[in-house]
Amino acid sequence: MNALVSQITKDPAYNTVRPNDFGAMIAVDRYGQRSSAFDKIITATHDHFWDPLDPAYIDFSQPFDMENQPLLPFDLMVELQSAVADKLDEKQKIQLVNMNTHWSLSSILHGEQGALGLSASLCHILVDPGAQEYAANQAREEARHVTAFTRYIQARWGKPAPVGPILGNLLSELVLAEEVYKKLVGMQMLVEGLAMGAFAMLHSKTFDPLLKKTTQLVMTDEAFHHKFGKIWADRTMPKLSAEEHDKVEDWAFNCFQSLFFNLVSPDQKGWIYERLGLDPAWVQGAVLEAATDDLRRERMKDGTDIFRVLIKTLLNAGIITDRTRWFYEQYVDMVQLKAEGDYMVGDAIAEEGIEYLKGINKNRKSFGKAVA
Repeated sequence: MNALVSQITKDPAYNTVRPNDFGAMIAVDRYGQRSSAFDKIITATHDHFWDPLDPAYIDFSQPFDMENQPLLPFDLMVELQSAVADKLDEKQKIQLVNMNTHWSLSSILHGEQGALGLSASLCHILVDPGAQEYAANQAREEARHVTAFTRYIQARWGKPAPVGPILGNLLSELVLAEEVYKKLVGMQMLVEGLAMGAFAMLHSKTFDPLLKKTTQLVMTDEAFHHKFGKIWADRTMPKLSAEEHDKVEDWAFNCFQSLFFNLVSPDQKGWIYERLGLDPAWVQGAVLEAATDDLRRERMKDGTDIFRVLIKTLLNAGIITDRTRWFYEQYVDMVQLKAEGDYMVGDAIAEEGIEYLKGINKNRKSFGKAVA
């Protein structure tokens, strides 16, 4: 087979060929060489099926008073913990919260599109039929997430905000990467981990029942996507040479830092401040003054903090060593994280969502629409 020379493959389930080597996909012996590692995840798909176009699952016509109600609490907005708050009246604060949420959910939408593209790209290169079926299954689920968040954003704002340059560049790099370890660490572990943290936060904090339900239904899928990354880590990380481990660890470290320092940076959201009549450069200075390491550490004590979830994901995967541990432990108690085990924030929310979906799906009609 025309294998990629740059791959770090320790388990045959992750063997690859170049995306233009379709001949390898129709080789007779390949069809019978299927790993069982992903069978449980694939089988469980039926338990969490949902359709964002069917109001029996979720009704996107539910109203929300965007002018007078914030989608999220004020204290979640770093701008409102700074001098910016002194320049805004109550309605402007609500507007800031809701525009920030618009920007965040648009970023999530772009991330879901990235996950869709990445999953589809895995279908072209994974040789193992089980791994390929899993990737195809995830692509299907990511497609419905794109539909769901598109519909939510349309209901509240009309259309999404453009992707920020940091996230856009990272997503492009992940989708186009030839190395499977970059795709799986970057997307299945970091971006999916970030998403699980974000969804758990939105589900627990939002005042909008529609956003609460949207995030829960998406989490019923994402919990399994995150497990796919864990399977890779369990089968790969213990077998790496020191040089290979350093390569994976450095990649994860660089991705994390890029997200940590830039994802919610005020320089990504100048259009929001301009609509409020504020100078973006002044806002950036005020936010940077308020967003101290002490504030970051305090926020990371919350189990739903997105970056706390990412650090836990990397730690449990065996990716973090003393080479990079010094950085992460500036913000979180690494011993406490390790003691928490494999349980991930959002697992309980996803399980509750699956039970909700089972109740609907058991009454589905044969033509495929649910009975309300």
